[in-house]
Amino acid sequence: MDFQNKVKITVGVDEKVMEAEVESEIDVAQIEEENRRLQTTLRKLEEEASLLRALFNKTHHELENLKKPALLVADIVAIHEGRAVVKLPNGNKFYSYIASTEKDIVAGDAVLVEQKSLNVLGKIDLAAGIDVEKYVLIEKPNESWKQIGGLKKEVQEIKEVIELPLTKPKLFEKMGIVPPKGVLLHGPPGTGKTLLAKAVAHSTQATFIEVVGSELVQKFIGEGSKLVKEIFALARRKAPTILFIDELDALASARMPMGTSGEREVNRTFMQLLAELDGFRGLDKVKIIAATNRKDILDLAILRPGRLDRIIEVGMPDEAGRLEILKIHTGPMSLKKVKLKDVAHSTEGFSGAELKAVCTEAGYFAIRENRDHLIKEDFDSAVEKVKAKDLEEDEVHIFG
Repeated sequence: MDFQNKVKITVGVDEKVMEAEVESEIDVAQIEEENRRLQTTLRKLEEEASLLRALFNKTHHELENLKKPALLVADIVAIHEGRAVVKLPNGNKFYSYIASTEKDIVAGDAVLVEQKSLNVLGKIDLAAGIDVEKYVLIEKPNESWKQIGGLKKEVQEIKEVIELPLTKPKLFEKMGIVPPKGVLLHGPPGTGKTLLAKAVAHSTQATFIEVVGSELVQKFIGEGSKLVKEIFALARRKAPTILFIDELDALASARMPMGTSGEREVNRTFMQLLAELDGFRGLDKVKIIAATNRKDILDLAILRPGRLDRIIEVGMPDEAGRLEILKIHTGPMSLKKVKLKDVAHSTEGFSGAELKAVCTEAGYFAIRENRDHLIKEDFDSAVEKVKAKDLEEDEVHIFG
């Protein structure tokens, strides 16, 4: 009996020991699992803390930069004994210290100066033409020769002067002649001068730089000349290039012996334009197209051969030319019983732009009557409307 009790007690103890061992193993597994979760959570918190610290540092750095005063852009006039004579945009000059980290600054460089002390802090590269990049049309013009009507002679001449030298330069080398630098297109408004320039840019796949003459006239002395110089430098860098100067009369009108300070500044800019056309640096693959409505007021200096070699008059189209223009603009339209010859005959004295306006107005008359096609009456009404508008403008010019 005692032996049986001893056996039972021993078995019971063993069972309790086994249970304790199992429970301890479960507790260890739970603790290890909890430890892994805590480590994972800790890593996530450390990553979040790192991101927040980087965000804080970035924001703090940005706030510190925003609190700093802006720097001025100035030009180096001269270097003397480790110091610089700087010229501010308003024309004032100062004798300033140069930061020890800047060793290669020379006269003519553009630099950044501190507003209060005007000391030179660093060099800035303006050679890329920050002010002139806006004139470059990254997307090439889509207008093609097919979209030009009634200007066969003008198209032929501009192809000879602009397109051939850019697409077949070896032909001129064999002939032993220097290609012309550019052309002047003159004539009434709306006759297609700008369209010709865009079409030749499209056909040559050249960089197209479009400038309006009035944009080259700046407020401060020398700024306009500098802008002209930068535009020509940009044209050379992006060659082959077509530089189109619209409204040339705003810049190149006849010079007078006496004038206001503003007129003298325009003359300085104009002389810089002449210098760039003549200059010591050849234009090579840069071609100039200028356009104006007022050839009669241009300075004779811009008209001589060697600058704008061809002077092309873009006049009002004749009846055959008007018919070509109407066919181009009515190409995508749906016409019924419309004789374009009659429309061309009734639009005597209309420019290309006015013929386009006739087609647009005819489309509006059809839309108002909820039709999907145009008829003869639409064009008759459109012609009368455009004629009436022209008469009103003429009266304003006469009596206004």
